[in-house]
Amino acid sequence: MNHIRNFSIIAHIDHGKSTLADRMIQHTGVCEARNFQDQILDNMDIERERGITIKSQAVALPYRARDGRDYTLNLIDTPGHVDFSYEVSRSLASCEGVVLLIDAAQGVQAQTLANLYLAMEHNLEIIPAINKIDLLAADVERVREQIDGELGLDPDGALLCSAKAGTGIEEILEAIVQRIPPPQGDPAAPLTALVFDAQYDPFRGTLIHIRVFDGTVRGGDIIRFLSTGATYKVEEVGHFLLSRQKREVLAAGEVGYIIAGIKTISDVHTGDTVTLADRPCAGPLPGFKEVKPVVFASIYPIASDDYEDLATALEKYKLNDASFIYEKDASVALGQGFRCGFLGLLHLDIVQERLEREFGQSIILSVPSVRYRFTLKDGTVLEVDNPAHYPPQITIAKGEEPFIRASMMLPERYLGAVMKLCQEKRGVNSTLHYPGPGRVELIYEMPLSEAIYDFYDRFKTVTQGYGSFDYEVIDYRESNLVLLDILVNGEKVDALSQIVHRERARAWGLQACERLEEEIPRQMFKIAIQAAIGGEIIARTTISPFRKDVTAKCYGGDISRKRKLLERQKRGKKRMKMIGNVSIPQSAFLAVLKSDAD
Repeated sequence: MNHIRNFSIIAHIDHGKSTLADRMIQHTGVCEARNFQDQILDNMDIERERGITIKSQAVALPYRARDGRDYTLNLIDTPGHVDFSYEVSRSLASCEGVVLLIDAAQGVQAQTLANLYLAMEHNLEIIPAINKIDLLAADVERVREQIDGELGLDPDGALLCSAKAGTGIEEILEAIVQRIPPPQGDPAAPLTALVFDAQYDPFRGTLIHIRVFDGTVRGGDIIRFLSTGATYKVEEVGHFLLSRQKREVLAAGEVGYIIAGIKTISDVHTGDTVTLADRPCAGPLPGFKEVKPVVFASIYPIASDDYEDLATALEKYKLNDASFIYEKDASVALGQGFRCGFLGLLHLDIVQERLEREFGQSIILSVPSVRYRFTLKDGTVLEVDNPAHYPPQITIAKGEEPFIRASMMLPERYLGAVMKLCQEKRGVNSTLHYPGPGRVELIYEMPLSEAIYDFYDRFKTVTQGYGSFDYEVIDYRESNLVLLDILVNGEKVDALSQIVHRERARAWGLQACERLEEEIPRQMFKIAIQAAIGGEIIARTTISPFRKDVTAKCYGGDISRKRKLLERQKRGKKRMKMIGNVSIPQSAFLAVLKSDAD
């Protein structure tokens, strides 16, 4: 155990975590040069396309230190985006230390601080490292001052590196060996292991990723999950190199995987404790903090026959993304589906894309919303995350919506544009802080519903990519909330209903009507698209009908002949409108979700 080090790399998004992991893998010889590719731990197509890490990946690095001893460094690469902070907290629960990476040009950013606090909560050894020192814009001394002033860490202990150029990698590996403590545990004690991730293999069942704290596990052992009591016989244990590497035994302090022919997916819970059935441990390990989704949307299959396939796909997906939650839901317009909770709008986008790519599901998403709180006149308090459960307006005494404290780091020159954006989004109680020359920390309190929709994209646009954004949910505040319904041809489309602030209702309703007008195909009769609050219509657009020229055959004669033909056509279209159905294409639902900036 003295020759094992378990560590993570944490940083703000785009500060070079995946590139540093690449260089460590190359330096320790885990991957041959001919098989190497950039972002080697980002094994999903979507991660490579977007240049972000979504899933933390574990890899064991064999390293011979300068003292001549051989060490196993278990690296867990982590995401940097605020929507995947739960993924980071799970990785940190399996480590004894972290490398905190900071961009030499951009300095300390919002998510750098957030991830530092996560590491401190787990009492981990923190090694600060300044990356991208080869850039022309790099300012190492300024970053050292920020490490001292903003992070409260020793600036002299910060390592210098350039992951892209491959400089300083040896020094970081040595610091991991010297400064991060070896894992503690007793190999002779009963098995106690934490499940920090899982994935589904169609041939071998559910494959669980574990960190062993005490005891040992080997092939043939009977293991038990403490939360469900389910028992399975272990078929194989091993380590993660770039591929799975079979081992005879996994002992205390090690990170690895177990294959035990687990076909019942619901038996596996991320954060659960695994022990031996014939020699159980005293109790469960502390799992991860309970995840609290902040964005809610419903997912429906395009074809109702695909409902069972979607249910199976979501169950398998949940193994690999513990922050995703879902429950059954139904819609008049779209049929059977699932109400899902996400950690943010990027998380929602990634879930949708992974379901389509990895599980072959064609799905429709409803409009995202947050969880509102309503106090009724009889004193009952309701929490509503689905517009379908909005109580009758007459029974509501007051409505409340969640507020967040948004922390933004940005260059001073963008301050005016960002403040204007925050005020548009109903931001209040702003505070300014200057952590260093030319850099501003701006803190605003704003409704979560305003922040989840398109705030992050617009913030990145107005700061030209130099701003960073982090937020925490603080409390619920009273707000004038109404239910906005969208009606097509007089029929309510419940999948497009949304709870909004009354001031925003007209603008949002008009935008939804205009988007639907563009997407819904024309019919033989006139289609009215309306936005309504209760019985009050607040916005409307109309799709003109196809019209046959019934007067084409009339040449000359009295005008009343033409009128008679036009009146007959009008009566026919009226009858058609009464019995006609308007089918709304999937693209129309997606169009309503798009922001103004798209």
